[in-house]
Amino acid sequence: MMKRVVPTTAILALALSACGQRADIEPLANASLPPAPYGAETQPEAEELLELETLAAPERSVELRRRSEEREDDPFDLPPE
Repeated sequence: MMKRVVPTTAILALALSACGQRADIEPLANASLPPAPYGAETQPEAEELLELETLAAPERSVELRRRSEEREDDPFDLPPE
């Protein structure tokens, strides 16, 4: 029984990993886009709705520490009351 489970699980995992979306996302036929935001003069296009805001995807600092350093005193690190 165990000899059949391992190959079946491997085949299932490979099949599921091949199910990724490869095409661009487009609205369904006869479906409308969400209404324009309050105060906006025009309704945004589908591509504009997919763009991430700066706060949603901030740039990360990749600076690595080269040597260990002492931690600075944290005034908010208080013992429990």
